[in-house]
Amino acid sequence: MTKLALSDSILMKVEKPARYIGNELNSVKKDKNQVDVRFAMAFPDVYEIGMSHLGIQILYDMFNKREDTWCERVYSPWPDLHKIMKEKNIPLFALESQEPVKNFDFLGITLQYEMCYTNILQLLDLSQIPLLAAERTNEDPIVIGGGPCTYNPEPIADFFDMFYIGEGEIMYDDLIELYKSMKKANKSREEFLHEVSKIEGIYVPSLYDVTYKENGTIDEMIPKFEDVPKKVKKQIVMDMTESVYPEKPIVPFIKVTQDRVVLEIQRGCIRGCRFCQAGMIYRPNREKNVERLKDLAVKMLKATGHEEISLSSLSSSDYSQLDELITFLIDNCNGNGVNISLPSLRIDAFSLDIMSKVQDIKKSSLTFAPEAGSQRLRDVINKGLTKEVILDGAHQAFLGGWNKVKLYFMLGLPTETEEDMKAIPELANEIAALYYDTVPKQERNGKCQITISTSFFVPKPFTPFQWAGMFEPEEYLRRAKIVNDTVKAQLNHKSIRYNWHQADVTLLEGVLARGDRKLSQAILYVYEHGGFFDAWSEFFNYDLWLEAFEKCGISIDFYAIRQRDEDEVFPWDFIDCGVTKEFMLREWHTALSETVTPNCRMRCSGCGARKYLGGVCYENKN
Repeated sequence: MTKLALSDSILMKVEKPARYIGNELNSVKKDKNQVDVRFAMAFPDVYEIGMSHLGIQILYDMFNKREDTWCERVYSPWPDLHKIMKEKNIPLFALESQEPVKNFDFLGITLQYEMCYTNILQLLDLSQIPLLAAERTNEDPIVIGGGPCTYNPEPIADFFDMFYIGEGEIMYDDLIELYKSMKKANKSREEFLHEVSKIEGIYVPSLYDVTYKENGTIDEMIPKFEDVPKKVKKQIVMDMTESVYPEKPIVPFIKVTQDRVVLEIQRGCIRGCRFCQAGMIYRPNREKNVERLKDLAVKMLKATGHEEISLSSLSSSDYSQLDELITFLIDNCNGNGVNISLPSLRIDAFSLDIMSKVQDIKKSSLTFAPEAGSQRLRDVINKGLTKEVILDGAHQAFLGGWNKVKLYFMLGLPTETEEDMKAIPELANEIAALYYDTVPKQERNGKCQITISTSFFVPKPFTPFQWAGMFEPEEYLRRAKIVNDTVKAQLNHKSIRYNWHQADVTLLEGVLARGDRKLSQAILYVYEHGGFFDAWSEFFNYDLWLEAFEKCGISIDFYAIRQRDEDEVFPWDFIDCGVTKEFMLREWHTALSETVTPNCRMRCSGCGARKYLGGVCYENKN
């Protein structure tokens, strides 16, 4: 067994020491002397969150299938261990070998949400790697970022040697082969970075100059060399059936957020919700063959011993072979004591019939995501969901035995009015009334429980709403109060509970999501003054961020609150995400006219993603 990087005395002092010891079932051990490349794959959050991330599991499996590469995992140490490591000068280590990350060839950091940005610096700092890419030498690992936040990497560009834009299964083999050949030829770090920038999907920030206009917006972003691409094109997997997928996922020692087998059934989404970044950047929709999914389900359950399997997709109801897959899982897994989790389903008769077979109705709740309370605002955001559909779904659910419903909405959406805000609890009231009107008293499972949750809208890059502005935290809270007061005025208010998110976190997320390279100095300031784990409310310090913005000359209004001009150059415009800016601007105008755009299976709207499929997304396209 590998000698642990932390002594027993240290492990006894920290919460959940099993986070740091490795040796989990299905983790990969190799002889470091028999490999050419060592890759540390890091998630900038605590073990329980990072171990639940499917992307790392896929890349871990893919890298370790190569005989010349050993991929290991790294997660953010919890503050208790962070303090000890700093005091005792213990370098951050990978779980499999327990060896320092600073000795690896690559440190890959997956970027799933903006509030983890200070934890990027924690990982680098504890690894004893210079925080700024410009200060690293040939002795340091190549630091590479991947994941959805790389669709605007500019706020953290100074901390990374490169970014991989898109899905990791495509170009990493080319990257590793190039690294091996240049390392053998004794080429410098700078020479490697220059050469790797020519691989599709790889963005090397140090090879680009950014100039600004007098008003602070970007004038242009130009490569420093002629052979460096002006546009970086996202990479996506077109054959989902044959693409790599872990048949033996790692099984954690402790309970993690997603403590189950995860079966990815498709990528992309046909729906076109105008607020949804994932629905845009993962286009086009690509399905995995049902026979492959059946095979994976059986193998993964056998290899892990998990008692639950979950389907992963942005919109599971749109998977064309869902009926066959669910029938197989019920017949072959559910009867063996395996629970089946079905997120991202529309609440219709088919879905409710399926869920009644795989869920304990008395214990479970159903989730609707209308996103907006009024039909007008649902049309603005292109939700494609009518009030009649929502009420019919609730009606079917109540008749099927459910009495708990969760409703997810957003506040602060473009064009939102006070009537739209009040429509949220009014809709909840109608759903509650439906329960008491349609379910006979003797057949009820108790009182109806409607839980409303509102998040505050963030206009993300590569969405039709990327031109929209945000609000000050006080304004978000005013809107939440309107909803809360309206809940109290409803006839069925005792059946309705209301939760809302932190407003200051939302505004900061907007700044980080929409910012440029100037933000890196503020992120660095926050970390150097003790800020990290910002995604955790107990550690989030908004005042420290305000202090950092003031010290660094960063305007929250400029980056988040103002509405962007239609001809403005965005920090992320150098990325080709497959969906054109012209399409998104057209959708922005369509939203303001309160008009719905049909989903991709109904009609092609010319977003640009068809190019990945040879010009045709679906056979029934016009």
